[in-house]
Amino acid sequence: MKKIAIIEDNRLLAELISDKIQESLTDCEIKRYTDPLLFLADPQFFDLILLDIVIPEMGGLEAIPLILKKQANAAIVINSIKDDSETIFKALQLGAVGYIDKQSFDLDFKEVFASIESGGAYMTPKIARLVVRFFQKPKTLMEQLTPREADMVKGIMDGLSYKLIADQFQISINTVKMNIKNIYKKLNINSKGELFKILTK
Repeated sequence: MKKIAIIEDNRLLAELISDKIQESLTDCEIKRYTDPLLFLADPQFFDLILLDIVIPEMGGLEAIPLILKKQANAAIVINSIKDDSETIFKALQLGAVGYIDKQSFDLDFKEVFASIESGGAYMTPKIARLVVRFFQKPKTLMEQLTPREADMVKGIMDGLSYKLIADQFQISINTVKMNIKNIYKKLNINSKGELFKILTK
């Protein structure tokens, strides 16, 4: 029998989640906690823990490492209204193996558990799309440049001549010119004026 913990400060929502799980799984035992501190004080062990992020007594992100220290084999799935990439990646970095947005009311928990039991992770489509978009974000202009090229850009933006840039970084003028040429090519521009324009707009 699967043992499942729900850590959720909204009692009504916790009951709805519990009912939803029992619709999908008949062989489970569910226990609800209103905050992580109450959970951590309980000696019981669980197979899966549904954890909210925004809880007054102790936030979910703060609780993840404490829960895993107590129950290293438990699978933590975040169930939260927060769907920003920073929170999602922080939760996963801390050890969560899944992320569900609370707006996914038609969720099939049987699918959630099957994914985790097979050694995978689970994300609702909305969260998965946010993760994909994060990795598909185009690089910023400066991220396309090497550290040396970025130094050249800083020198130009500071109004330095090629000679002064060469002196500052103890390189030859030819090296400066080569880096500037590479910068123009990467940014698809042809002059200092265009460089100023794209970096200050």
